[in-house]
Amino acid sequence: MTTRIDRRMAKLKQEGRPALVTYFMGGDPDYDTSLAIMKALPRAGADIIELGMPFSDPMADGPAIQAAGLRALKGGQTLVKTLAMAREFRKADDETPIVMMGYYNPIYIYGVQRFLDDARAAGIDGLIVVDLPPEMDAELCLPALKAGVNFIRLATPTTDDKRLPRVLQNTSGFVYYVSMTGITGSALPDTSKVSAAVRRIKAHTELPVCVGFGVKTAEQARAIGASADGVVVGTAIVNAVANVLDGKGGRTADPAEAVATLVNGLAQGVRSARLAAAE
Repeated sequence: MTTRIDRRMAKLKQEGRPALVTYFMGGDPDYDTSLAIMKALPRAGADIIELGMPFSDPMADGPAIQAAGLRALKGGQTLVKTLAMAREFRKADDETPIVMMGYYNPIYIYGVQRFLDDARAAGIDGLIVVDLPPEMDAELCLPALKAGVNFIRLATPTTDDKRLPRVLQNTSGFVYYVSMTGITGSALPDTSKVSAAVRRIKAHTELPVCVGFGVKTAEQARAIGASADGVVVGTAIVNAVANVLDGKGGRTADPAEAVATLVNGLAQGVRSARLAAAE
């Protein structure tokens, strides 16, 4: 069966442009605001939504996403509420793909089969679980694929040609290329190295390759979109939320509007990427 991710990536390939994949933290700074952000993303130009599952010990996340997760947890966000957010979003949008991204611990506690059943019912199309290597595919990856949920794997600059086929073995939807070593939001990607890495990955798979970690501006999105099938933005979106919070429970502007403004600019950059490459 094909998922919303498969259909969306195929549609964008026909249009000749990369996808804009937008990450935000579910429940940051509270459920209602976060749901408003989620609803604003497609309207602002997002093609695929990554819905963050807050976790208390996120080993691969930088300070901004860690802080967002802690804000969400403090606000009462749970995995049940994160799934409820997706269900609510689906009432008005049955086309935009949703990928849940996070760590295995909350899913394990929830119960794998129960989680997959509830995720499918909520309209979840894919999973990115950063702390489950291919050697643990039986834990969640294979059950997810059986349930019709894409399991999206991360490849990194240290994933060599010997390791890459193992990483890609049960990957579906797209490959998420982490454009640098280290934590999220830690540096800016080298676009020339990204282009070479995308070509190398594509030599091993027909799946789309989306590139993330470090993309903050429309110009960066445009540069990476020239070679990648998708551009993933996360920390910049999380920061757009944090920047309008005063730390005392108040806000200086509407977080959903702040995110929409940023994403609109990023979308323009992504949409001009292939045009720029052809010039």
